[in-house]
Amino acid sequence: MATVNMDRLLQACVSMGGSDIHLTVGRPPVLRLDGRLRSLETKVLEPDDTVALMKSITPDRNQQELQEEGGTDYGFAFGDQGRFRVSIFRQKGNIALVLRLIPTKIMSFDDIGLPDICAALCRRPRGMFLVTGPTGSGKTTTLATMVNYINENFDRHIITIEEPIEYYHQHKKSIINQREVGVDVPSFGEALRRILRMDPDVILVGELRDLETIESAVRAAETGHLVFSTLHTTSAAGTITRIIDVFPVNQQEQIRIQLSSNLIAVLSQALCPLATGKGRVAAYEFMVVTPAIANLIRENKTYRIDSSIQTGKKLGMQLLDEHLWQLYNAGKISLDEMLVQSRQPGMLQDKAKAKIGAVKGKKKQPAKKELEDMGQILRT
Repeated sequence: MATVNMDRLLQACVSMGGSDIHLTVGRPPVLRLDGRLRSLETKVLEPDDTVALMKSITPDRNQQELQEEGGTDYGFAFGDQGRFRVSIFRQKGNIALVLRLIPTKIMSFDDIGLPDICAALCRRPRGMFLVTGPTGSGKTTTLATMVNYINENFDRHIITIEEPIEYYHQHKKSIINQREVGVDVPSFGEALRRILRMDPDVILVGELRDLETIESAVRAAETGHLVFSTLHTTSAAGTITRIIDVFPVNQQEQIRIQLSSNLIAVLSQALCPLATGKGRVAAYEFMVVTPAIANLIRENKTYRIDSSIQTGKKLGMQLLDEHLWQLYNAGKISLDEMLVQSRQPGMLQDKAKAKIGAVKGKKKQPAKKELEDMGQILRT
């Protein structure tokens, strides 16, 4: 009987430019290529296959955690071709795996299209910089770029707390120590409790996932450290609301004051397939906390933040929908993708109709089908 070889799957992912490998019973191995799932032409996986594939790459400690908890996460190196972040879990009594390829090359600000002001913000001595977006939107890559910029240009002590470690950084101009939750330290909370004794200048927290972690990260920013972290939110204003809502009502006024003083920027991003079908491009919403925005946070008027972002273009600020429109107008992403990722698809629909109408006036053939497709997207 044919068997599926893990090394060949890992090599296929690297060679084909995939981002993820999905291994689950009842399907052949599946790669995510340019944001879309593609089955490999090999056998349909059976329960014994996924168990064998899991055991071929999983340390004993993680196999024990899988037995006890029903799931485990870790990272490993595939030679010098890349690292993989692995999530193993049970489903319907069977083992399933998802492996995310972490590229070895850390990209520059220009490579990923970040605003120029990001470099200036990375030079700040203190404060909190949040990168947000849904799973798979490139938050880890963006943070790695920022940490690498600091590492290459400044003499800082950088400490990261990750679960698991994804990008491995080498000591450059800075000293960088990377702590893995579950390997080097039992929890994010424990790591953050001890971190201020380690003389850090820059702290990266993999994710602000609970009240304790948020409190500790804000305190670290308040006591004179530059703190980077992530949240699964889709807008700058929504990020602030999410953080405040984690706290009990009697503490919310205090956290608003702390955020208004310590938050320096929020970068929300979405990763969009290119219209060519090959590759992806990031769309950004970017907010720098100006005195006006700090005042809105203090006064619980986050609903007015979008207006302040629109008037802050000279600082590189922009709303997500503005960037999506730029990408669509430049032909980089499709109409479908722009509307799916948009926060206010109705407004972009109107702009697209005006554009299509203008083009239609110059053509003999009307652009009817594109308008019909747009209506269908907005109805779903």
